[in-house]
Amino acid sequence: MKSSIESVNNLQIRPLSDAIKFHGHLCPGLTMGYRVSQRAMQELCSGRAEDEELVAIVENDSCAVDGVQYVTGCTLGKGNLIFRDLGKHVYTFINRQTGKAVRISIRSDFDTNTLVSSPSEDKMEQKRRVAMKVMEVPDDLIFTVTEVEPEVPEKARIFRSVICARCGEKVSESRARLQDGEIVCIPCYDHYSRGW
Repeated sequence: MKSSIESVNNLQIRPLSDAIKFHGHLCPGLTMGYRVSQRAMQELCSGRAEDEELVAIVENDSCAVDGVQYVTGCTLGKGNLIFRDLGKHVYTFINRQTGKAVRISIRSDFDTNTLVSSPSEDKMEQKRRVAMKVMEVPDDLIFTVTEVEPEVPEKARIFRSVICARCGEKVSESRARLQDGEIVCIPCYDHYSRGW
């Protein structure tokens, strides 16, 4: 594994070895997110996001998302990583500067289990070996890449904090609730429902 920044089609891509350090271990999910992000940046002719010029919409909360964050610079904190809990290995990337967007999904006929050479070996070693094989498989055998018309999300907003009347902690005004004439946070809010 290289430890310097790699150049792919004149784009600077951070090395896998550093993505492993960021994530904590080498696994197929991390390499999948790494590969998806590389491909997206190539398709969009985009470098790593310094601010919100690149947006990633991820539809799962797997290890792959760490690969996406590390390679693209899209993060929850900057507001340019959007998580939609749909349980799918689908990733949409939007270049705000050009308006171009791509949706990358893992092909239904691609299965990392077919890359396992020895089912009896140690599980962590097996994960590492499969992860490195994922790095070698041609893109068109792993992904389906589709250019899409994006719904460009609003840039991240900074909201004023208010104090919860019950626990005394600060809460973003966009998440505060009004109950019995007092401002309360979501955990302190007594949700009322009659079953519908």
